[in-house]
Amino acid sequence: QVRLVESGGGLVQTGGSLSLSCIVYGRTFYAYAMGWFRQVPGKEREFVAAISRGGGNTVVSDSAKGRFTISRDNANNTVYLHMNNLKTEDTGVYKCARGTIPSSQSRYYDYWGPGTQVTVSS
Repeated sequence: QVRLVESGGGLVQTGGSLSLSCIVYGRTFYAYAMGWFRQVPGKEREFVAAISRGGGNTVVSDSAKGRFTISRDNANNTVYLHMNNLKTEDTGVYKCARGTIPSSQSRYYDYWGPGTQVTVSS
């Protein structure tokens, strides 16, 4: 059984920064790609960023590109999302997920964390 737990969410003003962490409990973390998605109540889940199993390849959504950075530490079974220059539209519940490839499509991920709330205010 695989379990993912996010942390680091909080309240921040526009232009601020925030870093999220996701610890994966289970075997062979290194063998899977990881992704970050966010969701606002009443709306569909939105892709944010993803990283390959070795960390060599990353993909970031157009809205987050240039501001967000995804990274991973396979020795500690952790994936990170470093967010800079935050905007109000970045608000949402951020969830990490384990996948087969670093894709922007949800169907490539099989396990999801419960999420951590990120609120950006002006």
